[in-house]
Amino acid sequence: MTADRVRAIWCREFQRDDISVDDDFFALGGQSLVMVRIQGAYIEELGVEVPMDQMFLNPTVASISAYIESQAATTAP
Repeated sequence: MTADRVRAIWCREFQRDDISVDDDFFALGGQSLVMVRIQGAYIEELGVEVPMDQMFLNPTVASISAYIESQAATTAP
């Protein structure tokens, strides 16, 4: 499930294991360096590029996971 994989990335990059799907990136203390590392992890681990603006528009694990799934659905053959 995409949300589980995204949550695992966030937990690793924030170095904490108590992140829920509804936690807000910015409320967790997210800043540009963490965002760039997470973007790289999305590419490496999920095979999807997530533009910076989408990360601002979708600041929770749940919302960014839904965005990633919608992108996968539109690019699937």
